[in-house]
Amino acid sequence: MIHNLSREEKGVILMRLMMFTVTLSSLNALTFNVVIPEISEEFNLTLAQVSWLSSAYTLIYAFGTVTYGKLSDRIQLKSLLTFGLSVFAAGSLIGFISQTFWVALLGRCLQSVGAAAVPAIALIIPVRYFTPGKRGTALSMTAVGVALGGALAPVVSALVVSFANWRWLFLPSLLLLLLLPLYRQYLEHEPKKDSPTLFDWLGGGLLAASISLLLLGVTNQVWSYLPFGFITLILFIVRIRAVKEAFVQPQLFRNKQYAVALFMSFTISSMGISLYFLTPILLSDVYRLSSSWIGFAMVPAAVTAAILGRKGGKLADRKGNRYLFSVASSCLMTCFVLLSTFTGASPFLIPFFLIFGNVGQSFIQIAMSNSISRTLSKEQIGVGMGFFSMVNFIAQGMAAGIYGMIAEQGASFHWNPLHVAQQGGLFSNIYLTLAVLHLAILLMYRAYLHPRNSRYSAELSNN
Repeated sequence: MIHNLSREEKGVILMRLMMFTVTLSSLNALTFNVVIPEISEEFNLTLAQVSWLSSAYTLIYAFGTVTYGKLSDRIQLKSLLTFGLSVFAAGSLIGFISQTFWVALLGRCLQSVGAAAVPAIALIIPVRYFTPGKRGTALSMTAVGVALGGALAPVVSALVVSFANWRWLFLPSLLLLLLLPLYRQYLEHEPKKDSPTLFDWLGGGLLAASISLLLLGVTNQVWSYLPFGFITLILFIVRIRAVKEAFVQPQLFRNKQYAVALFMSFTISSMGISLYFLTPILLSDVYRLSSSWIGFAMVPAAVTAAILGRKGGKLADRKGNRYLFSVASSCLMTCFVLLSTFTGASPFLIPFFLIFGNVGQSFIQIAMSNSISRTLSKEQIGVGMGFFSMVNFIAQGMAAGIYGMIAEQGASFHWNPLHVAQQGGLFSNIYLTLAVLHLAILLMYRAYLHPRNSRYSAELSNN
């Protein structure tokens, strides 16, 4: 019966499996943020030391996505996913039985090594199994998974730690092992690719070192790391230009549309993380809400984004990425203008405003994923989509560090003349800036990434 299914029908089943996989992966990435104080107390460590449970996870995750993308150009997807989910499960078991912090950290690192396969393959399956006109709906299922994971994370964390030890947060990830037989059943066997046996580990190592140094330098405010991060980045560029089979082919970045899209995606992710990182600080500092109430305040927006996620994909397929991007930008600008204007007013308004932001961020990620996939040739899909996913994680990590630094400062005046309250001026200024930046990004998208001309149409038809 499986052999009678078309490639697209298999793709639909695979994306449903991937939606559940992304949900658990996203859930796993976020749940431990809530229990960092409890872990710190148990092992008598500082919060900075315990935060490596999140920092190490992010660093490995960011580099791992592009590595899996690179490997997908030469290794079967079912083999990569089998390896990834198996390592993910092994890390979960090690974390669950850990009795020391360093064993728990090892478990988190192994989880990250395995989980990094998920975002890379979640972007590759829609490209390989769906035509360009139907990729939006497929990509939206990943967006739904991310939103569901974000909505469930604070609830699951609160429930688990209310009746069990924090180590039980490692266990839900083991459910992914149940999906492995289904993935292996529906992922098609791909023709063997003619590729060299050597892998550019030096190029990959230089990229990993650059990512780590730049992220750690910004997030931990260790500015001495930044020069070394830029030096290793330059060495990486020299390396890929000097060898024939480089970790990333330099031709990828000579694709003007792809390069512009990467820049836009970096900026969009940097702004989008403010909804998830800056808002809890706002609710704590300005409204003096407890952690539990902050979690509940953010759930409605995440649930709405999950419910409407499929709608965004269908809009992209029916009316095009340009239309979806415009809708998403309008939602995000509405969210940030409202937050800028009413920050400091009733706290009951904030969850309502966040709905516009979360839905807009979900839609804009679908539009960007779809647009970027159409700028790449078949030979560049794996590493190109992996690099796109990596850039998003780097942007989020760096932006979170920058927002944290800005939040520690005060604001002596309000940039938004419509701001209704005396308090929250700093947050009002940040949100107003983000609204203006989103307007600039929308204009850039229309001008460079999705122009209405015959050349672009021809490129779409070739992909």
